[in-house]
Amino acid sequence: MKHTNQHWQSYLYFFSANTTKDFLKHSYQMEKIEQAEQKSFENTYPFIYYLEHGQIYYEQAEQAPIMIKPILYFYGLVHLIKASILTTDPNYPETTSVLAHGVSTRKRKKQQYTFFNDEVKFQKSGLFPYMADKMFHMKHLEGEKAYMVDLLQQIPELNTLFQLAEKQQIFMPVKHHDQSFSIPLSILDRYHMTEGRFVDYFLGKINVDVSNHSLGENSFDITIEKTMLSKLRLLKYHHTDKEYYFPMERNDFSHYPELLAHYLLLYNLSMIARYETEWWSECIKMMSNNDFPFIQTFLDITSSKGPFLIFDYLMSRKQT
Repeated sequence: MKHTNQHWQSYLYFFSANTTKDFLKHSYQMEKIEQAEQKSFENTYPFIYYLEHGQIYYEQAEQAPIMIKPILYFYGLVHLIKASILTTDPNYPETTSVLAHGVSTRKRKKQQYTFFNDEVKFQKSGLFPYMADKMFHMKHLEGEKAYMVDLLQQIPELNTLFQLAEKQQIFMPVKHHDQSFSIPLSILDRYHMTEGRFVDYFLGKINVDVSNHSLGENSFDITIEKTMLSKLRLLKYHHTDKEYYFPMERNDFSHYPELLAHYLLLYNLSMIARYETEWWSECIKMMSNNDFPFIQTFLDITSSKGPFLIFDYLMSRKQT
């Protein structure tokens, strides 16, 4: 897919030792990390190599059959995440415990299994809780679990497929201009909230500084401080049409950074591709339910959206 190849052009900024060293030094100084100069020098090439390995996995996935695409995309994303963690934790990885996946899958039932209803459970240690903490300041996720359908509903590019296949609209468009957004108050019926309750809910979850907000006749209008997409919660950015969307349904993951949903979905799909060979083969060949179109479309989306979200996060470190 050409758009993926074009997207990697943005990463060329980091494929320079001098540029990356200055970038890491700035990031460490913002975190008030001691010996920022020395740490940035030590981590320059590990950072570059993580990005380089990630890019290779993604590019190989583009050429690979769908049977093994999830595995390649997952490990590509893992390498990009490790580079991102290195911008906030110069000593990563300090222990082997942070190298585990950080999530686990349940034993699958052979009868009536569907990907939509499958789940993953969050572990105490490993890459998932570590990235949630170091990149997004989210703690205490141990013991929680996520259903695949809830995670798929966090990806705005899937809105059209949900409408066609499930007769369900999962996002509504949000009008915006620069840093100002207008959220239709028709959402109140879906969220079962009063105007005041919705305002409190939104401001508590958005995760960025709101410089101004007001209730109009038909919309809730906000103006946020200049920020990167990776810091926004609730408002989801559609990578293809360059617009923002708001989730029509509220679930436990509505305020999660979208990157976490990509990680969890790819983790589970990679485990299925590796260990559930019979079901995975039948899913691809028989196409007996809606699992295959959603999986195929998600893989198409994540091929460019994953690297895009990581690059946006790295740019947020640059502008901090």
